[in-house]
Amino acid sequence: MLTHNTSLQSSTRDQATGLRKMARPRPVKVIAITGGKGGVGKTNVAVNLALALADDDKKVMLLDADFGLANVDVQLGLSPEYDLSHLIAGDRNLEEIIVDGPRGIKIIPASSGIAHMANLSQAEHAGVIRAFSELSYDVDYLLVDTAAGISDGVASFCRASHEVIVVVCDEPASITDAYALIKVMNREHGVDHFHVLANMAHTAREGHELYSKLALAADHFLDTTLTYLGVIPQDERLRKAVQKQRAVVDLYPGSPSATAFKKIAGNIEKWPGTRNASGQLEFFVERLINVEQELIGVAP
Repeated sequence: MLTHNTSLQSSTRDQATGLRKMARPRPVKVIAITGGKGGVGKTNVAVNLALALADDDKKVMLLDADFGLANVDVQLGLSPEYDLSHLIAGDRNLEEIIVDGPRGIKIIPASSGIAHMANLSQAEHAGVIRAFSELSYDVDYLLVDTAAGISDGVASFCRASHEVIVVVCDEPASITDAYALIKVMNREHGVDHFHVLANMAHTAREGHELYSKLALAADHFLDTTLTYLGVIPQDERLRKAVQKQRAVVDLYPGSPSATAFKKIAGNIEKWPGTRNASGQLEFFVERLINVEQELIGVAP
């Protein structure tokens, strides 16, 4: 009798998993948000774009992929009890570490100092993929807030994502580092399309000029395409929202910066579907692990 009950429970779980997959037939759009250097407002962009997309009735998940300096929870004044390290250790499942954010967004919090996925055992790899495949949430967008710099981890997330947004501001180091990131991702990893977002610009013209500088260099020296996603203006209410650990889209929805985030979210929604038809979350994680194994020379 116990054997029969166990078999029945297993069958029920399989059916539930199948029903969840049937409930989300559209591929998840995975977008990496990166910037080359720190201090360009990358996490702020990720958080506010997530909320702006959610405002348009999109189901959004935000992955904090900065394993050294987790910032998404700090940005939103959250205190997660569990994070990705607990998932990898097998102490908690994915749904148990996910945190609810404003406007219904779901947040997967990072922890400081956990190993890259490439260094996990095969069993841990399988466990992470299985955790995403069994996730019951219906997700339209997964936004990935990468770490700063041009590490293998940043390269992995950018390669595994469907689209890459490069955040740049009007500082020489920001422009130089953004170009270096694009160059490395293009020449060494084959990424051939980037969306450029100008952040903290004083005018719309200044924002477009930042894009033009990058696009001109890319056209001359790289085999890649840059498209202009838009500009987030310098806004005192954005600074106040950061101080209050709130998203400006949530705290000051009528501010210039919040309006800009909503416009950019609208542009993102016009992007074509995923280039990979197998676009569910588990396939993103599987691609991510394969890329990281390739970077360290381990056969998938």
